[in-house]
Amino acid sequence: MKKLIASTLLTLASSLLATPALAETQKITLMLDWFVNPNHGPIVIAQQHGYFKEQGVAVTIQEPADPSTPSKLVAAGKVDMAVSYQPSLIMDIAQGLPLVRSGTLIATPLNSLITLKKSGIHSLAQLKGKTIGISIAGNEEATVGTMLNSVGLTINDVKIVNVGWALSSSLASGKVDAIWGGLRNFEKNQLITEGYQPVLFYPEENGVPNYDELIFVTNAKAHNKKAIRAFNTAIEEATTYIVNHPKKAWQEFVTYAPDTLDNTLNKMAWQDTLSRFALRPAAVDLTRYDHYARFLFDHKIISTLPEAKHYLLTF
Repeated sequence: MKKLIASTLLTLASSLLATPALAETQKITLMLDWFVNPNHGPIVIAQQHGYFKEQGVAVTIQEPADPSTPSKLVAAGKVDMAVSYQPSLIMDIAQGLPLVRSGTLIATPLNSLITLKKSGIHSLAQLKGKTIGISIAGNEEATVGTMLNSVGLTINDVKIVNVGWALSSSLASGKVDAIWGGLRNFEKNQLITEGYQPVLFYPEENGVPNYDELIFVTNAKAHNKKAIRAFNTAIEEATTYIVNHPKKAWQEFVTYAPDTLDNTLNKMAWQDTLSRFALRPAAVDLTRYDHYARFLFDHKIISTLPEAKHYLLTF
């Protein structure tokens, strides 16, 4: 009888302890920067494997109708978190948006300046007098200008044209001689699959400070630090799994949306992205952010100089 009572009490106690945990599950609405693609691998795997659930968070993943809006929606309190970019965050902060960086998804630049081998342009110096296509105007004077400065040229030595989202096709058709902003894991591979031989120049090797390509941002005035910590833990677990089991993780990743994800281009991009996922999403490097902010400020891309300690969450 005593054993039966003790067992019953233990079961009851366990049930009571479990109930609050379920009640404390935090809901997070996460808006991506674009449609789901290999850049979002850890997010998808964390969802597919139940890592979010294990950490007590329920994450709803949304794709934006307009890729320029996710951070603005976070600032307005319409969504809890968004995937953004370190340069964009700094510019948003300088404009007064109430945002903070809460984690890192991809810890290296992905942007690159791309030409085609057949063009004969195999060095930045050979871009003099050439046309460079961009998709979003804003900081090309700082980025492309700095890269050109590294070989003695200036932004005035080239012609910049906005080709919208048609970066690869503009380069392939000869409309432009080079493109800026093509991702080294996507546009490069897209050109390869179409039979071209791309030549890439990397900003971080040509005067532009290193930066995090993809980050998570949340509202500076209204966020749940405990939930964010749990979210980062789940992302870290997913990233570790991907690095340890890249082929298996790829197969699991494409099940999220097989009709759009399971193709040659995404598989190539997956391989090129594996080494760029942040192994410690919550890790913070204040100097790295301050250095890039100074770069934008010195090139008059921003008119005020924000301090990283004010917009980077620490845990």
